[in-house]
Amino acid sequence: MELLVFAIIGFMSLLCKEMSPVAGDIGTAAAYDAPYTATECNGQYPPGNMFAAVNEGLWEGGAACGRRYRLSCLSGVNKPCKEGAIDVVVVDFCPRSLCPSTLVMPKEAFAAISRFSNAKINIEFIE
Repeated sequence: MELLVFAIIGFMSLLCKEMSPVAGDIGTAAAYDAPYTATECNGQYPPGNMFAAVNEGLWEGGAACGRRYRLSCLSGVNKPCKEGAIDVVVVDFCPRSLCPSTLVMPKEAFAAISRFSNAKINIEFIE
């Protein structure tokens, strides 16, 4: 009986190691071009243009200003993803009528995680 219990526990631990649960939230991202104008957050743009504008779901009435997200590309059409993750700072709100994604980033930031600047990608992000 003990052997059966150990076998079940061993199998379950192997199964859990093979499964890769997502640690963050899932969304979409797209890129946009300069000029980068005044923002809803009234702040400075971070170096290297590593910033983002977020949609209504993340905006929280402006509470998202200055929030930092680490994000990585999960998938997209024609395999756009690059390895690794980037950190972006929220500097603006992207209203539903203009925002095609969960967040939009300058092409410089987007190029760090996607091979194509005109792609819409699926991302994982965590605060």
